Amino acid sequence: MSMPTVLQITRTRIRLPEASDAAKLLRFRVDNRAHLAPWEPLREDSYYTLEHCRQAIADSHEAARLDRGYPFAVFSPDEEHILASFTLANVVRGPFQACLLGYGVDMGQQGRGLMHEVLEAGLAWAFDELNLHRVMANYLPRNERSARLLERLGFEREGYARDYLQIAGRWEDHVLTAKVRAGDSSGRDQRTKRRTQAA
Repeated sequence: MSMPTVLQITRTRIRLPEASDAAKLLRFRVDNRAHLAPWEPLREDSYYTLEHCRQAIADSHEAARLDRGYPFAVFSPDEEHILASFTLANVVRGPFQACLLGYGVDMGQQGRGLMHEVLEAGLAWAFDELNLHRVMANYLPRNERSARLLERLGFEREGYARDYLQIAGRWEDHVLTAKVRAGDSSGRDQRTKRRTQAA
């Protein structure tokens, strides 16, 4: 799998962070520590260090090289600031062709439609360039922003998982959603079509 190129959209540049971006990643983490804490696992203090950011960036390139995950940073047009991030994680090939989507946005960028714009581009890349069939995204039931965002992006609710993940130190329920690539006919769709034709 070749390394992803820059995804250029109107307000941002989306790419894997480079080693030279470690200070920008650290600033994003520190500035949004309280903002993102209710939605993430507990973070050790070491998470908010330059060394950890450098290692995370190295790990992101190795994950992409192995086609296991693609942790993207969303930069301002001049690439001086990280505005958001999203990861296509736990890529599974074979008959599944799927991944998990996770994301976070800078507190000051909320409510501006940025994450919708970014994830539209990211999902198009996942379905076209990675040739994935399914992208899954799960959210806390009280996270109304994520619920609305995923619905606008075409994700469909598929289930509800009790005590699914440890978030902020507690086991939390999650709503399970997924988006399937347009044009990928399912067995269910085929059966429905045959029944309709037979009638």
